[in-house]
Amino acid sequence: MYAVETHNLTRRFGSFVAVNQINLQIAQGSIYGFLGPNGSGKSTTIRMLCGLLEPSAGGGSILGLDLAQHAEQIKSRIGYMSQKFSLYDDLTVIENLEFYAGMYSLAADIKKKRIEEMLTMAGLKDRKTELTVNLSGGWKQRLALGCSILHKPPILFLDEPTGGVDPKSRRLFWDIIYKLAADGTTVMVTTHFMDEAEHCDQIGFIYEGNLIASNTPDVLKQGLPGVLLEIPASDPMNLLQQLITGQNSALDAYPYGTSVHLLVRREDLPDFQAYDYQVITPALEDVFVYYVKSQRKELVV
Repeated sequence: MYAVETHNLTRRFGSFVAVNQINLQIAQGSIYGFLGPNGSGKSTTIRMLCGLLEPSAGGGSILGLDLAQHAEQIKSRIGYMSQKFSLYDDLTVIENLEFYAGMYSLAADIKKKRIEEMLTMAGLKDRKTELTVNLSGGWKQRLALGCSILHKPPILFLDEPTGGVDPKSRRLFWDIIYKLAADGTTVMVTTHFMDEAEHCDQIGFIYEGNLIASNTPDVLKQGLPGVLLEIPASDPMNLLQQLITGQNSALDAYPYGTSVHLLVRREDLPDFQAYDYQVITPALEDVFVYYVKSQRKELVV
C-alpha cells in the first residue's frame, strides 16, 4: 500500500484547469519532492490531498483511506504546514503549542511530553515564553512544523515550507525532515528550490497543472538524451545567440549563471570543438528545463 496514491486527480476553477489528471504513487516512509514554479498547481494538489479542497474529477487515497469517502479520518492522520505559517503572533511559543495540542485532543500526559519534544526539536526551549511575533522566519518555520506534528502523524504535507527564510534555516529545517523520514514518517514537500530536492527519494515535476515527470533524482538525470556541456562565458546571452543562429546540432541550449548549457548527442561532440566546454552531470534544474521544453515541444529533438 502506498502512503499517497492518486488516479487522474483534477481540479478546475471555472474553465481554468489548475491540476490536470495527476497520478501519484508515494511509498511509505519516503520523502517526495513536488517541484514546480509558482502557479503550477503544487499547492492545489496538496490541498486536495489534505481534504481542504474537493477534486473536480479523479480521486485517490491517503494511507489506504479514500479521499472522497474518508476525508475526516484522513485529516486526523496527517500533518499539514501551509505556505503562510498558521501561527498566532499574539501567543507565546508554548501557548501556540498548547493550542494545537488541544486541537488534536491530546491527553494531558501525552500533551506535556510532546510539547517538550517539539521545543527541543525546534531549539526553542529557552524562548518558549517569547511572543511568536518576535521570532524570525526560521524560528517561526520550525515552530509551525512542531505544531503540525504534535500528534505524530504518519504522513506530513509541507507546502513551500522554506520560502522566505535564510539558507542556514533551510538546511536546519531539512535536517529535521530527514530525521522524521528516517523514523518512518512519509513526507510530501512542495518547493521551487531545486537544491532542496536533490536528496528526496523521489521527485515530481509539475508544470501548468501537469505532472511532467516523476522518479528518483538519479533516474531523472539519466533520462536526458546525449550529454550536457557547460561553456563558460563573460556574456552568456551573446554566446547563446551565437549558438542559436549558428547552424549547430545541439538539442537544446540555455543560459545557466555565467555559462551556457548545451544538450548534445554524443556523436555530435566534434561539432563543438571550437568551444571551451566541459561535460557535466545534469543538475535537477537542467532536468526540469528539459522536461518543460519537451512538454512545450520547444526542443530540437
